[in-house]
Amino acid sequence: MRKDCNKVLVPRMLTPRPQPPQRKPWNSAPSTPIQSPAKSDSDSFLPKLPNEDSPYVKAKHVQLIDRDPSKSISLFWSAINCADRTDSALKDMAVVMKQLNRTDEAIEAIKSFRHLCTNKAQESLDNVLIDLYKRAGRMDEHVELLDHKLKLIEDGVAFGGKTTKISRSQGKKFHVSIEQERSRLLGNMAWAYIQQNQYQKAEELYR
Repeated sequence: MRKDCNKVLVPRMLTPRPQPPQRKPWNSAPSTPIQSPAKSDSDSFLPKLPNEDSPYVKAKHVQLIDRDPSKSISLFWSAINCADRTDSALKDMAVVMKQLNRTDEAIEAIKSFRHLCTNKAQESLDNVLIDLYKRAGRMDEHVELLDHKLKLIEDGVAFGGKTTKISRSQGKKFHVSIEQERSRLLGNMAWAYIQQNQYQKAEELYR
């Protein structure tokens, strides 16, 4: 093959070889104190329980710290029998029962012992019951309770007569308006009607 003599070859520039850095005399650095390991994320989310030896606190400790839901149920029963924070004990016990698929037992517990709770706790217990009825497939009772709560809104009794309330979910607080609550209840009722094959009633609620 004939070379192209007219092509000018540009020599590649040689880059200078880097010189090794000069060693500096070694000096001992000041010692750094060893820091204790940072707390893990799981530790930071551990609930803070009151420093007391009451039946309810024992139940919450077993539920959240020891993570033994079955054992916590018997301790919640003890708290209810001792009238120790009955509102919270009954509600928390029902939630644990639901987690263990003991839904019917949770329903009967609330219906049988809610009279021991304060008037302020009744609305919260109703919300737990709504979820339990839904989980258990007890649609007639589900619709009946939803209808009752909607009438409380119409009569101006829900939320203690206020237009908003503070709810809690997964440790966070947020405001709920009376209209948001009404929409939530209507959505639940429409879903229940669909489960009962009452599609016309469900459609009327979705309009």
